[in-house]
Amino acid sequence: MVYPIYVYGMPILRKKAADIGPEYEGLDQLIENMYETLYQADGVGLAAPQVGKSVRVIVIDATRPEKDKDPQLKDFKTVLINPYILEEEGTEWEFNEGCLSVPDLREDILRKPKIRLRWVDRDFKPHDEYFEGVKARIIQHEVDHLNGILFIDRISPLRRRMLNGKLKNISKGNIEKKYKMVFPKK
Repeated sequence: MVYPIYVYGMPILRKKAADIGPEYEGLDQLIENMYETLYQADGVGLAAPQVGKSVRVIVIDATRPEKDKDPQLKDFKTVLINPYILEEEGTEWEFNEGCLSVPDLREDILRKPKIRLRWVDRDFKPHDEYFEGVKARIIQHEVDHLNGILFIDRISPLRRRMLNGKLKNISKGNIEKKYKMVFPKK
């Protein structure tokens, strides 16, 4: 089942998501539905709050050749449950990011190039691993969603004011995409 994407202005996108345990009912179906939604929306990563679920679940699939030609991403498909960034290292680097919850808006965002991530997989087996480059950036972007942060929160206040009209249009539903979206109530 394809979920609608919750867009800028929806309160759930600003809420810190809750950890889940193995008893979380319907987890496998949630993951499958999130992947279907990700593919329908032509994205690379999707966090559960973006589909209206305030839980710490992320799906990533950067393996599709049409998404990125970066060879380090050729096998980067994963599910992250209860992920936490423990460390960020290196000199911040700029990269142009977009987001399914903030459609038709892309901005250059500074992030550190290396992270240490702790999470559990679908079987609740614990992992603690370092990620670098674009892999780290995708994870950072999605973990931000679990913490109630959008990529536009990482741009300068001046630039954010310049984008205010576009952001208002998004929150009012004055946008068309090929995927279903949920907008704030007027």
